[in-house]
Amino acid sequence: MTTTTRAAAPEHVGTDLTRILLTLKLSGLKDTLPERLTLARQHQLSHAAFLELLLADEVTRRESRSAVLRATKAGLDPTMRLETWDEAPHLVYDRALWSDLTTLRFTQNAAGVLILGPVGVGKTHLATALGHIAIRRRLSVAFHRADKLFTRLRAARLDNTLEAEIRRITSVDLLIVDDFALRPLDATQTNDFYEIVVERHRRAATIWVSNREPSEWLGMTTDALLAQSAIDRLTAGAHTLIIEGPSYRQRGRVTIDTETEAHHAQ
Repeated sequence: MTTTTRAAAPEHVGTDLTRILLTLKLSGLKDTLPERLTLARQHQLSHAAFLELLLADEVTRRESRSAVLRATKAGLDPTMRLETWDEAPHLVYDRALWSDLTTLRFTQNAAGVLILGPVGVGKTHLATALGHIAIRRRLSVAFHRADKLFTRLRAARLDNTLEAEIRRITSVDLLIVDDFALRPLDATQTNDFYEIVVERHRRAATIWVSNREPSEWLGMTTDALLAQSAIDRLTAGAHTLIIEGPSYRQRGRVTIDTETEAHHAQ
């Protein structure tokens, strides 16, 4: 005869306890408390161990919620994380360098990072993933697409808040500038590029994402001397991750075309 052991049903959290948790701003515990009570009984946890378990749950919950809020404020896409990166074999890049970048040692050294490659290979995803890692480590992060960043600075000139805006942009621990040099920079944008680079040089880490090599950036600006000064600082000691391979969109189209051909062949 086989004896079946039935798992104990989670305990119900009463109204009075729910009200106390709400008063103490610990209402999040209500969701996990029944399971934790069952676990404590099964493993005969001491009162201190049980309390530690509950408080650890709350710390994890608050850190997770805080990270989500700070990532949103930083402008990071929530879907572009390290765990959602498609480690496609047909993408060619220095995986040892990428692994080192994920340690964020470059932020401690206030070093720059260049993520370069053609359209659609995942440059923005990798830069954003580094931003999420930095957020979880309590670093301040700001993500800007280059054209929108320069538009923001142009607007700040009109209402005399440029100095404050530059200070906000340059004071974060990790600044990510996406799609840089996708379009030519006019005189104002070239000057702003120079100011951002100079203000952050050897003070804080910046990730520059571009479809073009730094050698091409010079021709995209209106002041060669100012741009060269910025580029020299930016590239000095920077970690350069070059990604090569087919675009995600092109790979998706190939998959669809292959499936369509297979269907018609049947």
